[in-house]
Amino acid sequence: MSQQLDRRSPLQIDRGSEGAYEAYNEEAFRHFLAIERKRAQRAGRSMLLLLVEFRANRADEGHLERSSAEKLFAALSACVREVDFIGWYRADRVAGAVLTQGSQAPDSDAAQQIGGRVAQVLTERLPSRVRSRIQVRILQLHSKVKN
Repeated sequence: MSQQLDRRSPLQIDRGSEGAYEAYNEEAFRHFLAIERKRAQRAGRSMLLLLVEFRANRADEGHLERSSAEKLFAALSACVREVDFIGWYRADRVAGAVLTQGSQAPDSDAAQQIGGRVAQVLTERLPSRVRSRIQVRILQLHSKVKN
């Protein structure tokens, strides 16, 4: 029987010598995403939202079991910097990472390269039964400049 995730608690990810990393639950992730969007808007910069969707099949309806989620977030944590954060964008179904940007917005090639690098790391680190059912998307969220 697969162990269900506790949606209220963040997952603690052990990154070995790099220390622990926290993957936020959906509520906390969306809260921090909203805060980061406001910061980006005030600073006139964009940010990247990386989404890793776990596609449903008949057996599990698209819910990721705890051991697979831990592996997914461990792989994601290896792809992000300390200033970035990861967690559930949609609990048990879509993992997310917010990649903060500096004053210069990344071009579409940079976003595509980041998405490709993340997809490669996930392919290397996830079991085949999980990686065959994930889709990686990266969205560039532009700030709205106020006049």
